[in-house]
Amino acid sequence: MSVSSTVSTQQNPLRGMTIMASAMILLPTMDAIAKYMASFEGMSPGQVTFYRFFFQLVCMLPLLVTATGRSAFSAKRPWMNLLRGALHGAASLLFFAALKYMPLADVFAIYFVEPFMLTALSALFLGDKVGWRRWLAIVIGFGGAMIVIQPSFAIFGLKALLPVACAFLYALYLFMNRAVGEADSPLTMQIMAGAGGTLFMAFALFAGNSAGIADFQPSLPVSALGLVLLLILGSISGYAHMLVVRAFRLAPLSLLAPFQYFEIISATVLGYAIFGDFPNLSKWIGIAIIVGSGLFIIWRERIQSRLEKTA
Repeated sequence: MSVSSTVSTQQNPLRGMTIMASAMILLPTMDAIAKYMASFEGMSPGQVTFYRFFFQLVCMLPLLVTATGRSAFSAKRPWMNLLRGALHGAASLLFFAALKYMPLADVFAIYFVEPFMLTALSALFLGDKVGWRRWLAIVIGFGGAMIVIQPSFAIFGLKALLPVACAFLYALYLFMNRAVGEADSPLTMQIMAGAGGTLFMAFALFAGNSAGIADFQPSLPVSALGLVLLLILGSISGYAHMLVVRAFRLAPLSLLAPFQYFEIISATVLGYAIFGDFPNLSKWIGIAIIVGSGLFIIWRERIQSRLEKTA
């Protein structure tokens, strides 16, 4: 079965955009926790990433069993879902490693090459139509993200490439949300992805620690707060990404991609509140541009929907 044939015919783009925006505002909380664990709990990015997927499984299993029973573990496309989890695990590892060395907003600013990659994948393989107005809004939104924090390779060196590699892997992960289609429920997909991410990170943690790489050093939380934060990390990971899966069933990839810019808003607020990274005037200008481009896309979708109904 082709990828395009798995797309639901019962789409609701406006609802999909609303769900996607909500998830994107929530997800940076997870990244702030990961940075906190590395900065104040002394936990390696590899270990944080492992706990992120492990506790995703722990937090979501009760809901899954209650909602669907034993059938939840009978995925129709298990290997594709496990691959989704492995891709997500690798992307999360690179992102958390970047957070250890760089400010939260900087990582997000560089990471926002991802919507371009995602839009290109959707246009090339799914045949999604991307009009010039939407392309323009994407470019403007990307420009706004760059205004928030201008990444400097002179300052961060090769570490600045970590969010770029993460962006590519995460774009593949989102693309596979569409490839898996509706063969499995969002809950089952998240459980399988959590299992794939946990297995991948267990192997990566073992291999990296055996090689003597500091960013893969195994450790336990040093405080009760750290354990609570890891539980929250897993919960946000599972439920927020389940929202992302739901959003991609309701709207095309190319339409939802720009809404990932909303993450920079939440990341900037959290960076200031927790780590003291105070946004200057240029950052607020960039945020305004990002929000404006997102609202423009919503407005264009409403206009397009009205035209289709009256046609």
